Amino acid sequence: MSKSATLRKEADNESKAVLNGLRGSPIKLNYVAALIRGLRANEAVKQLTFSNRRISKDVLKCLKSAIANAENNHNLDVDSLYVTQAFVGKAMVLKRMSPRARGRSARIFKPYSNLTIIVSEEKESA
Repeated sequence: MSKSATLRKEADNESKAVLNGLRGSPIKLNYVAALIRGLRANEAVKQLTFSNRRISKDVLKCLKSAIANAENNHNLDVDSLYVTQAFVGKAMVLKRMSPRARGRSARIFKPYSNLTIIVSEEKESA
């Protein structure tokens, strides 16, 4: 007896890519995700390619993965894709100690984040 297949949560015209464990603050990552929300997929790729933020390379990788999933797994047209959702979640936080003056110490937080990008195909208007 095998396990029953799970139903797909996205609509038929949507595709998703998830990137877990990104090294960086969720707040900083959300600034980059806000750049591409609602844009067409090819415009979002251009925005991320020329962005100066370090995390934008990882966001670009996730966006290209979502586009490839749409093309290969769901047979969607790449030219009519746009970014429906791009949201960020918290992951683990590494807590480290740094020595300070007079025998004290300070905590250093090294946060990680999760990124989810959902692209969908535009409806053809008649």
